[in-house]
Amino acid sequence: MSVSIGVDVSKDHLDWAAGSEGKIQRVPNSARGIGRLVAALGKLSVAQVVVESTGGYERGLLDALERHEIPTALVNPWRVRRFGEGLGVLAKTDPLDARVLAIFGERARPLRRAPQSPLQRSLADLVRRRRQLISIVVAEKSRLDTAHGEVRRDIKSLVRVLERRVEKLDARIDTAIAQDETKSRQRALLESTPCVGPGIARTLIVDLPELGTLGRREIASLCGLAPFARDSGRKSGYRRIRAGRAAPRTALYMAALNGARFNPVLKHMYGRLIEAGKPPKVALVALARKLLTILNAMLRDGLGWQDVTP
Repeated sequence: MSVSIGVDVSKDHLDWAAGSEGKIQRVPNSARGIGRLVAALGKLSVAQVVVESTGGYERGLLDALERHEIPTALVNPWRVRRFGEGLGVLAKTDPLDARVLAIFGERARPLRRAPQSPLQRSLADLVRRRRQLISIVVAEKSRLDTAHGEVRRDIKSLVRVLERRVEKLDARIDTAIAQDETKSRQRALLESTPCVGPGIARTLIVDLPELGTLGRREIASLCGLAPFARDSGRKSGYRRIRAGRAAPRTALYMAALNGARFNPVLKHMYGRLIEAGKPPKVALVALARKLLTILNAMLRDGLGWQDVTP
């Protein structure tokens, strides 16, 4: 019988559990420790290994599992934590988290993580680094309001250096995408859309590789653009979006912001929503979801914007 494996990842070690009843074990989060874990999994009938996203500490484990063709699911920690609370597991320790992840895999059956090519991993690293530099630039620019004299000059100098680094990263990302026929074609299709520029196309290609392969509901949920109902009895609650991948959601929101002004199709839709009494932010989220649906269809069918819209 196949068993779900839960692995809790931390900087120094990996705690893992086989199913809801298996013994919880610990190995170092190192090449040797990961090798021991993979060897142990080779003796089991593994349905899938469930791992939380931890901001990078899981990278070595994911690469090893992929090399050995062990099915893996990378899940949102918030979702698993709420699942554990629903089971009555209120305490939080690494061994407990491993057990909850294993049970989550058994009952929720999260989507299997698609294998990543070396190009995809490299692009993801470059885009992540670009976001880090952009956040530093934004933080430094915000300090200009209260900076004077030599400090102000120092901030401006640092911002110029960081912006040059961002430009170099952009060039490296663009070169990598251009060298891949599929991604280069996807980028051309995405950029045929008024309001989708190079930066937004870059983010969608790297952070949303499922674009064009899923249905409209699944892709909206993956991006966190699907509204969730909050109804109870006679009460009809306010619909809200939640969870999902932050980077592509932010990119789509910015594209919707531009589209509401410069894209004729989205501008018309935005006007109708505002006339219907929708708050501007709600209308923009609806616009982002509509745009995502169109882009998903474009990549699925290999068509440009002019071919899928009136």
